[in-house]
Amino acid sequence: MFSIRSTANSSRCLALWEEVKQYAGIGRALLAYNTDNEQGFAFETHDHKWHPVDREGLTLIHRPDDRVTAPAPRAAGWSKAAKRRRFGSR
Repeated sequence: MFSIRSTANSSRCLALWEEVKQYAGIGRALLAYNTDNEQGFAFETHDHKWHPVDREGLTLIHRPDDRVTAPAPRAAGWSKAAKRRRFGSR
């Protein structure tokens, strides 16, 4: 993954960004650069699962949840605590 942070003006950053996208090819890239907006910076992405999202005037990076969560298998029978309550400490 390429990550570039530049303090140059946005037109030079976007020209650089085009070169980075060509260099990345089928890879992915993320660019954060300074600009004249309320936040003071902006994001660009290339073939990336993360993408900029506008939330009430703020640009945030949305990271999708890729984790696959399966319910944990339940153990058969009584728990140790239940056995102690039912049969007493042995």
